[in-house]
Amino acid sequence: MSEDVIKHSVHTLVFRSLKRSHDMFLANQGMLPPIDDKAEKVLKLVKARDSYGQVMGAVRKAQALKQQESVTCRPETPLTTAETVETAPLPSEGAVVPYSGPTPSPSPAPPSGALTVPRKPPSMPKPKWHPPWKLMRVISGHLGWVRCVAVEPGNEWFATGAADRVIKVWDLASGKLKVSLTGHVSTVRGVVVSPRHPYLFSCGEDRQVKCWDLEYNKVIRQYHGHLSAVVCLALHPRLDVLVSAGRDGTARVWDVRSKANVHTLAAHTDTVASLACQAAEPQIITGSHDSTIRLWDLAAGKSVCTLTNHKKSVRAIVIHPTMYTFASASPDNIKQWKCPEGKFIQNLSGHNAIVNCLAVNPEGVLVSGGDNGTMYCWDWRTGYNFQRLQTAVQPGSMDSEAGIFAMSFDQSGSRLITAEADKTIKIYKEDEAASEETHPVNWRPEILKRRKF
Repeated sequence: MSEDVIKHSVHTLVFRSLKRSHDMFLANQGMLPPIDDKAEKVLKLVKARDSYGQVMGAVRKAQALKQQESVTCRPETPLTTAETVETAPLPSEGAVVPYSGPTPSPSPAPPSGALTVPRKPPSMPKPKWHPPWKLMRVISGHLGWVRCVAVEPGNEWFATGAADRVIKVWDLASGKLKVSLTGHVSTVRGVVVSPRHPYLFSCGEDRQVKCWDLEYNKVIRQYHGHLSAVVCLALHPRLDVLVSAGRDGTARVWDVRSKANVHTLAAHTDTVASLACQAAEPQIITGSHDSTIRLWDLAAGKSVCTLTNHKKSVRAIVIHPTMYTFASASPDNIKQWKCPEGKFIQNLSGHNAIVNCLAVNPEGVLVSGGDNGTMYCWDWRTGYNFQRLQTAVQPGSMDSEAGIFAMSFDQSGSRLITAEADKTIKIYKEDEAASEETHPVNWRPEILKRRKF
């Protein structure tokens, strides 16, 4: 009667094979041939030459120069350059594998009385003195939060839009109301005036973008396409192109005359809260609540760069009128960037609030407005904060309505217009009585260095 074959698992068979191999070679444990030191040395030299042959010449050259300098510095045994090179060992002496690299050439010895001057650390430039700003005029007339402001290119009037759904045009010199434009059915969030045509463009939370003819004070074009509230507008300085952006996360490029939607810039994942246009590259810059800034190529309609340095939503972007730079504001800090690649320049820290708006004039004064009514004035070049203001609410308003939603300098840069939550418009001007003696620059770069690094 034949015995049944016992079937083992693969695991058992593998370990049995391992044990047999171990028992077979256990007797030869430790019986290795002796190591040939000379062959081992040759092997290491060959490997070193294969791996580091390109560097070995530079290393030997540096060693020879170091030995030459140490001999030259001894006053009791002065040697000439030729003698020093002769005493230096040749690179191929004593090597098992001869070296065929370049022969080290001696460098000229420094003069006997030469002293090495320590390199000075780069010093931070002192900021330019700017006169402080003071409140000049308070204008009332809107029945809701004033959300946007734009100054006419001729510097004679400015327009504001508010939550009362009305666009009001004010005389810049006297502050008197000139005309009220009605047509939006929800809060007006953006206004911009064309420098080449008698047109005013507006956008609002009713998803509408309108073009107003200022000769007849009526709407002549509407641009349809946004799926949600439109919160910011910008005009291209040279082309008849209008850019609008809003809560649908897109920025749309419109042909002003034909009303055609030329591009839909869709890459942000949240509300596009800020927008800026310029003639040079990048022609469009957008900031979003997704904490990113995108630089767009207008011709291709594509994002060419994404800046992710901010950690919170980007609510304001402003381009310097003369320098090829721009600034962005977020609750974490204000950052400055260099165009066209968006290279980071510096942080402007200290405005600890939700910064809703930025404005800059040709003199290099950057102003930031916060949700709590604070207004900080900065020197653009150095980032020095030379003044801090707190807006005063209109009598009868709550303290929580001390918010600044928008601001803009006039064309001369000598007047600052703010749109605020207490339903007023405030105009600031420089203090003529101030001087460098009365308001000195308290410049302490060592503290600034500690903050930045």
